[in-house]
Amino acid sequence: MSTKRCYYEVLTIERTADGTEIKRAYRKLALKYHPDTFKGDKSEGETRFKELAEAYEVLSDDQKRQRYDQYGHSGMQGSGVHDFSNMGFGDIFSMFGDIFGGGQGGHRRSQGATGVDLQTEGEITLEEAYTGCDRSLEFDRDDHCPTCDGSGAKAGTTPTKCPTCGGYGQVQQQSNSFFGMSVHVIDCPDCAGTGELIDSPCGDCRGTGRAKAHRELKVSIPAGIEDGQTIRVRDEGEYGRTRRSPRGDLHVCVYVAEHPLLKRHGNDLVCQLPVSYAKAVLGGPVDIPTLNGQESIDIPSGTQPGDIITLKQRGLPGLRSGRVGAQHIQIVLEVPHTVDAQHRAVLEQLAELDDETVTPKRKSFLETLKSCFTD
Repeated sequence: MSTKRCYYEVLTIERTADGTEIKRAYRKLALKYHPDTFKGDKSEGETRFKELAEAYEVLSDDQKRQRYDQYGHSGMQGSGVHDFSNMGFGDIFSMFGDIFGGGQGGHRRSQGATGVDLQTEGEITLEEAYTGCDRSLEFDRDDHCPTCDGSGAKAGTTPTKCPTCGGYGQVQQQSNSFFGMSVHVIDCPDCAGTGELIDSPCGDCRGTGRAKAHRELKVSIPAGIEDGQTIRVRDEGEYGRTRRSPRGDLHVCVYVAEHPLLKRHGNDLVCQLPVSYAKAVLGGPVDIPTLNGQESIDIPSGTQPGDIITLKQRGLPGLRSGRVGAQHIQIVLEVPHTVDAQHRAVLEQLAELDDETVTPKRKSFLETLKSCFTD
């Protein structure tokens, strides 16, 4: 019997979740249990991180998900699901790197000459997604040690060029195989790929050349951004392994909070508008919520429950096209649970009148109903 947890439970999502919800849940939890950020027991964090990767691989694939929904964990045998328990973090990052915005899950895209990408996240309101906004972010990153300026060497000394690799940081390694002699390029074992050797290390950073630094940054979020999209801020990541390497980038994942009254569908908005029976019959002005504030519109007399009123140019702008969507208002008939004596008297009079003047739709229904019980 399988002891694995339900994949939907692992990602804390409903079985009806769509691809965007699955991706968002995995990204958020993977960042939480990332080995560099998880503050709890490291073995627990590693187990959860790999469990999340397995759940995401299955549920993000339509065929695998359908098979899992039908047969459960037993149906995954022979379906090509990876054994994440025997994989390293770097391998998992390389598989799902596009989820995080960097080449390796927002963790490290290269160990040497290129910089290290970082990822953070922020939440905005639907109104801010409509207008665009600036958001202040704070995060920590590895920076050059201020004492040695990133050299790793004690003041008054300088690193020396590694004689093994000649300062390149890499060497060639030969090996025999079934197909003959092969040559591989690997990090220099003497300088660990930095190209330099430090005889007298800096006392503050102990020769690493790095120090933690707190960074405050203002990021411009464009109008029309969608939930889960990522903004890349160039050169705000970390340096690579050597102090001569450039900085990586910062990837800001933007989440758009749900609005209490407006639901977003692409660039369009949908809201349900409760109206009374009298208002639906007689028509007239009603107040509706929009992203520009409260607005008054006229609903036509004889409006039916479920009718849709569309207001053009009330939605959100397209992120690339700038084309503004519409707002769709669905009419919902509001029936009171209780009424006072005055309202009851009026409604009883209306009910008697309705029996005398049956509407065409109701007349047709009553005639059909009568025919069902007569020969």
